[in-house]
Amino acid sequence: MATYGYTRVSTAAQTDGTSLDEQRKRTEGVAQVCGLQLERVFSDEAVSGSVALDDRPAGRELVKVLRAGDTVVVAKLDRAFRDASDALTRADAWKRAGVKLILCDLGCDPVNNGSGVSRMMFGMLALFAEFERARIAERIAEGKAAKRAKGGWTGGRPFGHRVVGRGKEARLEPDAAEQAALETIRGLCGSHSLRAIVSAVREQHGLNVSYETVRRICRQLQQEGA
Repeated sequence: MATYGYTRVSTAAQTDGTSLDEQRKRTEGVAQVCGLQLERVFSDEAVSGSVALDDRPAGRELVKVLRAGDTVVVAKLDRAFRDASDALTRADAWKRAGVKLILCDLGCDPVNNGSGVSRMMFGMLALFAEFERARIAERIAEGKAAKRAKGGWTGGRPFGHRVVGRGKEARLEPDAAEQAALETIRGLCGSHSLRAIVSAVREQHGLNVSYETVRRICRQLQQEGA
């Protein structure tokens, strides 16, 4: 019988109290209190919580090594599971396979040991974790929308613009050379082939633009004119 820990962060530089190091310390601490010795801690870095455990690099490894009698220790429920349904389904599957699941938030007792109270608490925690993730996603979307409305940069760089500033101060500004090339592309779309447009931009503006960029611009023009 072996005991394994599992940790996950969505970004490589997560610093909201759920960093890989913080999660590892929590799993090790709880395992020690429970009289267990972690054989290995599986860690997924920069992996979204929307990805199923089996589809994560470290998560897949963990699932493969689990045997009847093993125990999995997780710092927080939302580190391992996508949503409440996923958490309950996985916990039940592990129970049938003889694998115990310990959540540091709920102490040392396995949440899938058959106890009615334990299962109730686990279900409530799963729902709260799902709600929290949904709210975080909403806040991120709202923040990006507000920043975009003010001309801020939210990722990516559309042709014709350049990124100015860093971090929260980053914003998009028109790039004179690319704006001129953009006008040429718009004028030739529909009447010239992509190859001809790429050549024209290179000859007239000295810019190397990709076929995909030209195709995307022309497609956008078609949609706007539809």
